[in-house]
Amino acid sequence: MDESKLTYEKAVKRLEEIVKQIEGGEMDIDSLAANLKEAKTLVTYCKDKLTKVEAEVKKCLDM
Repeated sequence: MDESKLTYEKAVKRLEEIVKQIEGGEMDIDSLAANLKEAKTLVTYCKDKLTKVEAEVKKCLDM
């Protein structure tokens, strides 16, 4: 996934797709590792985005 065009919403949606495929048994063993790696990257992206937004909100509220 191209991170320059990635948004929080797109990342969460893709994570949901990956989880649904794993839980539904739709993912074959050959693609499991690649999808888990992608999921890890997406989780990191989302956590970073939330941390930045939280800091911005706190900064605005401290004004």
